[in-house]
Amino acid sequence: MTSPQAGGVRIGAVVLPEYEWRQTREIWQELEELGLHHAWSFDHHAWRTLTDLPWYDPLSVLSAVATVTERIRLGTLVSTPNFRHPAVLAKQVMTIDQLSGGRFVLGVGAGAKGGDARLLGGGELTPARRADRFTEFVDLSDELLRNRVTTYQGEYFSTVDARMVPGCVQRPRVPFAVAAAGPRGMGLAARYGQWWVTIGDAGQPGVQSEGESWKLLARQVTRLAETCEKTGREFSEIGRLVNVSRVVNSPYSSPGRFVDIVGRCRDLGFTDVVVNHPRADGVFSGRRTDFLHAASAALSAFQP
Repeated sequence: MTSPQAGGVRIGAVVLPEYEWRQTREIWQELEELGLHHAWSFDHHAWRTLTDLPWYDPLSVLSAVATVTERIRLGTLVSTPNFRHPAVLAKQVMTIDQLSGGRFVLGVGAGAKGGDARLLGGGELTPARRADRFTEFVDLSDELLRNRVTTYQGEYFSTVDARMVPGCVQRPRVPFAVAAAGPRGMGLAARYGQWWVTIGDAGQPGVQSEGESWKLLARQVTRLAETCEKTGREFSEIGRLVNVSRVVNSPYSSPGRFVDIVGRCRDLGFTDVVVNHPRADGVFSGRRTDFLHAASAALSAFQP
């Protein structure tokens, strides 16, 4: 992954895995034709207000998408240890990277409370134990995707002779996009990430005023830079990605508004901006034409 040129920002979208295949294929191919640099899927077993509505396995959807697109990067935003075991996930990731010809990005996060966390049984983890589990999840995922054979014994995950053959197309492994807001997560991003990901206030995304949200994003970018300096990682080596649909309301209500939002993100130090693809109603609802016009305007204004 190379960073955009000064003034450039990569633009992407998030498509929820809720559509039947014909519509899914049309959406992703349209995003590629539009010229977006990347597109992503939420990786949940079910999600919040959409729990009782159609929702397909995101990794299976991305496998299919990989075969009907040619250029656009694709990934999870984000996979978590709530219900994903690193050994199984790594095999799926390796496969999608092969199917896509080396376009896959593994987005990872610690996992929030809720249905995904309860899916496999057991009680809710404390924040500290959730951070411990995430550290182990990322560490093992890195080992699995770099090596042909991995044996690992941890507190939360273990695997014996896990084989990754032929391995990822991208070497030494697929890029990681690490979602993090706290110091331990930022440390993982600095150590393992090719991207760092934020949605602003992870506890209550979209609740803060826009003014407070911009201040929070600025503090997070500063914290990442400080973490990189402490760990010896070059800040410029890590892409900084923000999902503005989780930060501000109606981000693409007009081309001018979206261009202004992307510009503010660039000025804060972000290299990548994503927005949720419009749904017909409810969460992330919007007009397809508004989305297309706004994305086209931003692509023209901030071409990397």
